[in-house]
Amino acid sequence: MGQLDGKVAVITGGGRGIGQAIALRYAAEGATIVISSRTRAELEATLAIADVNDQRGLAIVADAMDSADARRPVLEAIERFGRVDILVNNVGGTVGGNADPFAANDDAFEQTLVLCLTSAWWTSSAALPSMRENNFGRIINIGSGASKTTGASVPYTAAKHGLVGFTKQLAVAVAPHGINANVLCPGWTYTSLVDFTRIAAAKGTTPEIEHERAASDSAQHRILDADELAGMATLLAGPDGRGITGQVISVDGGYKI
Repeated sequence: MGQLDGKVAVITGGGRGIGQAIALRYAAEGATIVISSRTRAELEATLAIADVNDQRGLAIVADAMDSADARRPVLEAIERFGRVDILVNNVGGTVGGNADPFAANDDAFEQTLVLCLTSAWWTSSAALPSMRENNFGRIINIGSGASKTTGASVPYTAAKHGLVGFTKQLAVAVAPHGINANVLCPGWTYTSLVDFTRIAAAKGTTPEIEHERAASDSAQHRILDADELAGMATLLAGPDGRGITGQVISVDGGYKI
């Protein structure tokens, strides 16, 4: 018996990195997984690794930057499987480069807010009616070290801090309906977005220097693997997480403490 037997979970950005790691753990714990991203090949590969058939796995190609498309994984999960119990809002990143606060770049700022914050509202609002009907729901928003500290770009930090406020107020609003909402924050984690060669090229250093700089941000002096986030994501989604809501929880090796 898995911790998530019989549950239906939607994981955005589920084709790689942290989203993939959470999807694989949820599948192993008995959940039906619906994963979305813009790249079908990655989604299909994740379902293959999870070894789930079409009765327990569904891949949805969707663009989180579009309000209708962002909601589609949730709506298709409800249509196919009858409900959504767990929603992991994992998509995020910086759009249009790191906006220079001394140069007007409204588009980069707004797009980063949409990707990291507004998209979580779109998916959550689509999932909430189903969760309320079943008097059960778990919403897990993937934050960042930049959800609690400085150190990233202005738009990214603003968006990730906003995600915390969104989650806390949402947790209060939905608690009477058996629905929990939390933020799970990674620090430096090995994913395709963390490319030390690219970072070094932008800063005029070396990958080794940038890797060491990132590792030194945490008490454990290391970069985490994506699957290290999956255990906490499972706890928050499962029966042992019933009393946890409105919280900002870090699995980050002690990032900037």
